[in-house]
Amino acid sequence: MTTAPSATRPLWSRGMAAVLFAQFFSAFGDNAVLFAALALLKSLAYPDWAAPLLQQFFVAAYILLAPFAGPFADSFPKGRVMLIANGLKLAGAACLLAGLDPFLAYGLIGVGAAAYSPAKYGILGELTSGDQLVKANGLMEASTIAAILTGAIAGGVLADHGVTLALGVCAGVYAAAAAANLLIPRLPAAHPLKNVSARSLLGDFIAALRSIWRHPDTRFSIIGTSLFWGSGVTMRFLLVAWVPIALGITDNATPAYLNAMVAVGIVLGAGLAGACVRLEQVERALPAGVGIGLAVAALALVHSLAPAYALLAVVGACGGFFIVPLNALLQERGKETVGAGHAIAIQNLGENGAMLLMLGLYTLALGAGTPVLWIAPLFGLGLSAAISVLWLARRRQR
Repeated sequence: MTTAPSATRPLWSRGMAAVLFAQFFSAFGDNAVLFAALALLKSLAYPDWAAPLLQQFFVAAYILLAPFAGPFADSFPKGRVMLIANGLKLAGAACLLAGLDPFLAYGLIGVGAAAYSPAKYGILGELTSGDQLVKANGLMEASTIAAILTGAIAGGVLADHGVTLALGVCAGVYAAAAAANLLIPRLPAAHPLKNVSARSLLGDFIAALRSIWRHPDTRFSIIGTSLFWGSGVTMRFLLVAWVPIALGITDNATPAYLNAMVAVGIVLGAGLAGACVRLEQVERALPAGVGIGLAVAALALVHSLAPAYALLAVVGACGGFFIVPLNALLQERGKETVGAGHAIAIQNLGENGAMLLMLGLYTLALGAGTPVLWIAPLFGLGLSAAISVLWLARRRQR
């Protein structure tokens, strides 16, 4: 059967609908299972520092697989890669449900997520093209944001009704994502690997990493986005520990609601950045990055729920305004230097490396007995200081 010319590929097809459904269920599961796993640790009386350690097992999978996830996605039909990845997530959720080691089980979910990431974006260019590809990316982001909001809330609420119920629903959602993957047409592999060794893949990745780091724009973007995502993931766990102490609320749902409020703010901030910041004016986003840290530091002054919601919406809005221009700059300059695929893979490495480092520091602070009410302002002010240094360096460079 002859494939239609790329210019005439429609936006909507059975394959596109299956990809969007699979992405929604997979991202929903990723966000719900985190709160279910945290509730599991609480029910097993793990110490507070175990929660960020759990996420480190997830993040480590992204770092270890960074040089190989992209070539793996390109060497097989991407729908089948997504099926395998969701199967790994399902297996990890089943291991949590069966009472196996929660850290290793959650790490298995991380392996699935690392394999899934390049395939879900790469398949869009195989299903459509041109202006339709831009719209397809928009649909993918909309599906992801909807899954983040609903998944985080569902995970927290279900965990309050029972950890087993929450984990069972997560496993079912991953199974639904895998079933949706079966409806994706079997497309040819983009770049089948022939006699390619792990050593050659790693060498190619290192060469691209050096090229990205030498370019001032891509280096600036990766440092900025890494600070954002590293702090964002750490703050998610900080909220889980902060809510019962600062607000006196001990359920699993409230931290999930507060994290969802951050996501709402990110949507608003991202829309504002798209309207106000052009690529050559990316420095306009940096004050918002400083604002993220100041708003997080202000959590030390909050002791009731309504101001907490408002402040976290501000955190999210500053974050959305900060991250969107930096992502656009990296995609544009990365395409010009090492290619968009390599640039995204290196960005994933930087962001997950920052997550691992910041979560590690947070884990050490909790393990040393540092009060959570001290960690929030120290963490926020440290983030503001780091982004201020990046801002000054960028101004000198310009």
